[in-house]
Amino acid sequence: MKRNSLSSFSVCLWLLFTAVMLSDVESAKGKYAHMLFNELFEDYSNALRPVEDTDKVLNVTLQITLSQIKDMDERNQILSAYLWIRQSWYDAYLKWDKDKYDGLDSIRIPSNLVWRPDIVLYNKADDDVSEPVNTNVVLRYDGKITWDAPAITKSSCVVDVSYFPFDSQQCNLTFGSWTYNGNQVDIINSLDSGDLSDFVEDVEWEIHGMPAVKNVITYGCCSEPYPDVTFTLILKRKSSFYIFNLLLPCILISFLAPLGFYLPADSGEKVSLGVTVLLALTVFQLMVAEIMPPSENVPLIGKYYIATMTMITASTALTIIIMNLHHCGSEAKPVPRWARVVILDYMSKIFFVYDVGENCKSPKKRKEEECKLEGDDGCQRRHKEVRSHLSDRNDDCDLKEKLNGNLNKRYGVHGENVREAVNCCSCYKMLIKNIEYIANCVRDHKANRAKGIEWKKVAKVMDRFFMWIFFIMVFFMSVLIIGKAA
Repeated sequence: MKRNSLSSFSVCLWLLFTAVMLSDVESAKGKYAHMLFNELFEDYSNALRPVEDTDKVLNVTLQITLSQIKDMDERNQILSAYLWIRQSWYDAYLKWDKDKYDGLDSIRIPSNLVWRPDIVLYNKADDDVSEPVNTNVVLRYDGKITWDAPAITKSSCVVDVSYFPFDSQQCNLTFGSWTYNGNQVDIINSLDSGDLSDFVEDVEWEIHGMPAVKNVITYGCCSEPYPDVTFTLILKRKSSFYIFNLLLPCILISFLAPLGFYLPADSGEKVSLGVTVLLALTVFQLMVAEIMPPSENVPLIGKYYIATMTMITASTALTIIIMNLHHCGSEAKPVPRWARVVILDYMSKIFFVYDVGENCKSPKKRKEEECKLEGDDGCQRRHKEVRSHLSDRNDDCDLKEKLNGNLNKRYGVHGENVREAVNCCSCYKMLIKNIEYIANCVRDHKANRAKGIEWKKVAKVMDRFFMWIFFIMVFFMSVLIIGKAA
């Protein structure tokens, strides 16, 4: 027990001694840091370029880390991004011997105390004049200064929406010195591209790279070269949101347009269906127009909307024309011969359009099937009835001839009977004329009705023809837009 207590007591004494020594070291380093700071900045000026020889070029190493894409405003063509900007350079007047300061190799001081390069974003699109964030800089004993500063940048970006919502964009971020030329301050790329290791994934855009290129440009105002570094941000839009909210509803609505031809003409809803579909597509077109910039490049989905609206307008116009054909009455001209041959004989069979009461089987087959249903006895019975009717009709004609012969024989003998017979014949003639008039009226009515039925069948055949034509057009348009997206 005594040995355990002694060992624990010795451990506590050792820990206490270590803590005291570390506190002394920290206090010593703090004392040397204050001493170093006072000596370094006693005669230091942050207004001039920190080089011993004014003809010497000061190299500034630039590194950009993309943290997040805050917004991509296609209409105003502005990219908002959250960046970490790292700049490093050597200051010839901020060096020390670390052995004289107890091995102190770096200190952190406010960035406004040292000279900083005036590197700005050339294609800035922000209205506010924002100053760099006044974060601390890391100053090393050899004069190297590293300045890490976060920044929310708004840069102009030329947006090409020709293939929206399956488009890719390339936005440039150009950094360079505003007042120093290439003979005074030169910019060096730290990496061949921007750093994307800390990028927060965006819900709308995918990052496919951020290559960096150094450019040396001579402007018209000055003869000295001005270097800059351009980071090209390659963005690919995630199109799932737009497919399910803009494209897929349009495809489904466009497939309703050909069904207007299948709707019966007597329902009175053919034209209203086309107008309703056209209004629905107009709403989606306005939604796309609010997102896109007012440029000459019409987006792919906008072209699809326009083509679909044109197709629906044409289908509505054709529906009105076909309805006029459907409602042709007895006053209309008969169906032309070429239309009867082409439309009623051939196209009706191709598109399976038949008269009222018909189906896909011909009338001959229907009669044969009726005979089969009735049986052979029924068919023979029907033939016997027809034959008996014809024989009765012949007997009536023979009877009339006999009566006429008897009247002719009696004409010279009995005058009163002849007079009665003549009056009876005149009554029969008037009755026959009336019957013929009624038969002609019924015949004309049937002819006019047949004429209207023919026009209705022509309208129905044309409905089926245009329905399949527009179905094929909608299908190929949908395949085309999906193919262009791929």
